[in-house]
Amino acid sequence: MSKELIDAVVDMREEDAVKIAEDLLNSGANPMGVLDDCREALGIIGSRFAAGECFVPELILAGEMLRQIATLARPRIQQSGSAPQQKLGRIVFGTVEGDIHDIAKDIVVFMLDINGFEVMDLGVDVPAAKFVEAVREFKPQVVGLSGFLTLAYDPMKNTVQALKDAGLRDSVKIMIGGGQMDDQVAAYAKADAYGKDAMAAVTLAKGWVGAK
Repeated sequence: MSKELIDAVVDMREEDAVKIAEDLLNSGANPMGVLDDCREALGIIGSRFAAGECFVPELILAGEMLRQIATLARPRIQQSGSAPQQKLGRIVFGTVEGDIHDIAKDIVVFMLDINGFEVMDLGVDVPAAKFVEAVREFKPQVVGLSGFLTLAYDPMKNTVQALKDAGLRDSVKIMIGGGQMDDQVAAYAKADAYGKDAMAAVTLAKGWVGAK
């Protein structure tokens, strides 16, 4: 863990954060570890937002910092392993209604893709009905619900309920993830599991489709 990187992101020092991340990657640091540090910083920022200690412009800047750092890290992640030739399964993924954060979602989608999954990325601010439509048409084994803030709790619960009402709940496993999410939120939303980071999402998905 790089406290220097976490502090730079939390303090909104954009140039410093990107430079520190670049130096870490160039020195051979694990790119997933660098992204984990960024997500930890985003979690701190999200908590401050919920407490009224920072505002939407700070969230946007934090997201932009992570976007830049993710752009630096992705080629190194791709070089670290080859994607399987045969797809392991299908996943529908999106940030739930009312939440416009896509950085962490994009990282998870990227990691699922390079680990052999065919992913339908629905984007951000996705209403429950769109998840239902995607599951009906794409026929995935897994649905991923992303959300950064506490305001995503109810949309996650509503999305799971919408899938149940449509008769589709039993055909999929549902994971949640994002800044303010945890196992308690997964239980509240009636999802199957909470994934704390991109690799946890990959591990859950592989387990659910029976892949090693």
